[in-house]
Amino acid sequence: MNQQLSQLQDQLDTITANTRTLVPAERLAIGERAIAELFATGIEDRILPVGASAPDFVLPDASGRIQRSRDLLALGPLIITFFRGRWCPYCMTELETWRNLYGQIRSSGAFLVAVSPQTQRQSDFTSQQHGLPFPLLHDADSLLAARFGLVYTVPGYHQSYLRSILVNLPFLNGESSWTLPVPATYLLDMHGTVRFAEAHADFRVRPEPADVLYALSTLTRR
Repeated sequence: MNQQLSQLQDQLDTITANTRTLVPAERLAIGERAIAELFATGIEDRILPVGASAPDFVLPDASGRIQRSRDLLALGPLIITFFRGRWCPYCMTELETWRNLYGQIRSSGAFLVAVSPQTQRQSDFTSQQHGLPFPLLHDADSLLAARFGLVYTVPGYHQSYLRSILVNLPFLNGESSWTLPVPATYLLDMHGTVRFAEAHADFRVRPEPADVLYALSTLTRR
């Protein structure tokens, strides 16, 4: 396995380790409780699975340009990564990893889009700050994420915690529901069929790009 492709979870684990040294245990416990409760709902077992037909989407990117899944799939396979927002260091580390692999994705004839509930303005900040070459799509009210089985509501006690660290989701997302997608990555073939699907209730765990790119390679070899 290419070493570059095996490092995402290592990077995320470093963020977790650093957080545990800096944040008091009683505050860490709030996030741990939220993760455990979300996992207990069985959300990971209800995501759109491999073999399913993915829903079509028509969503604006950070510049307001409309991106249509049918147009993208007419040109090649499509990787879709759902992320929480630019306020999440785990999400940004993941998107930067995909940024570094984007040339390889395009050379395989595939495309990548990243989808979140954050506003177009927030996505524009994200693209510029992190030099992202792929579209960041605004999924208003997480409606597309819901069709992939990824959406949950942040519990009240965790809302209070996020506000205390200046993460105001109603402002960042432009709506007041306090819903988020479980971070997830999908690979669709040109027929819109799901060929790779992985999501985790624990936002600190993400699919390895190596696994997604391997699944992509099996499509492009056909």
